Amino acid sequence: MTTQRTELATLAGGCFWCLEAVLQQLRGVRAVKSGYAGGHEPNPTYEAVCTGATGHAEVVQVAYDPDVVSYRELLQVFFTIHDPTTLNRQGPDVGTQYRSAIFHHSPEQRAVAEDVIAEFTRKRVRKDKIVTEVVPFTDFYPAEAYHDDYFLRNGSQPYCVFVVQPKVAKFRKQFVDKLKVGAGK
Repeated sequence: MTTQRTELATLAGGCFWCLEAVLQQLRGVRAVKSGYAGGHEPNPTYEAVCTGATGHAEVVQVAYDPDVVSYRELLQVFFTIHDPTTLNRQGPDVGTQYRSAIFHHSPEQRAVAEDVIAEFTRKRVRKDKIVTEVVPFTDFYPAEAYHDDYFLRNGSQPYCVFVVQPKVAKFRKQFVDKLKVGAGK
């Protein structure tokens, strides 16, 4: 009998709608939940996080099967679909809540994150310096339910058309071999 393992990754790369829309399509990902992490206020709301005053970043918490997709592969997708070189900004979204961060759950995740950043830097994958924070995971606060499956439910909304959809398209093109069955349609 084979047992399925599940591990968690917590990632911040701008708006959580973008990360969720892409990572839901990655083979080996079991669930993606939008939320908040890295701040000082317990149980923050979306409205409070948007002010930048809570210290939280918009994040996704990803439950994945490490026998299907490795943490390194998750991070390679993560670094491809957002700009890890802009401090506290992703496209039109500006503020500390939109920072690039990896909230590691173990020393092994930290080592892999640092190694992937070093590899991307060494290979000059990005022209500018990667500013992604690699910090210990502390707390995750789930976002309000209306954020769940946002892109799937609101794909024709202008933000989704002009910001989320290009990231999804880039992922589908660059990682076609890692798509869940039926995700590229």
